[in-house]
Amino acid sequence: MLDRLSPRPGAKHSRRRVGRGPGSGLGKTAGTGVKGQGTRSGKKIKPWFEGGQMPLTQRVPKRGFKNPFRKEIEIVNVGELARLGDGATVDAEALAKSGLIRGSGVGVKLLGEGESPKNLEIKLNRVSASARTKVEAAGGSVELLA
Repeated sequence: MLDRLSPRPGAKHSRRRVGRGPGSGLGKTAGTGVKGQGTRSGKKIKPWFEGGQMPLTQRVPKRGFKNPFRKEIEIVNVGELARLGDGATVDAEALAKSGLIRGSGVGVKLLGEGESPKNLEIKLNRVSASARTKVEAAGGSVELLA
């Protein structure tokens, strides 16, 4: 059955045979025109090449700076920890589960905005001075991870 399948009439075009004499309509220069870069053998011109003109990427003004040594840090405020409740252990896993951080594996810093829940046990990469005093005043403890 499959050996008898063939394309519908007119669906396939025969290959264009260029450079085969004047009767073909594409003789002599074979459709490449007369002289110039595009007529030479082995022509490979990159799509972004602009003929020697200053390229667009170099003509457009550049702005800004991207620091390759920047450290990505997620930020959580003390007031947002109320979602975890009193006496909770606060680490990156717990914050990711509660949706306070994205859980992308970067460091986490605790900032001191808001009121701290009671008896929190905090294990994070960085803690601001104001956050540390609020947590410890509410009976909690702060441990910095390396």
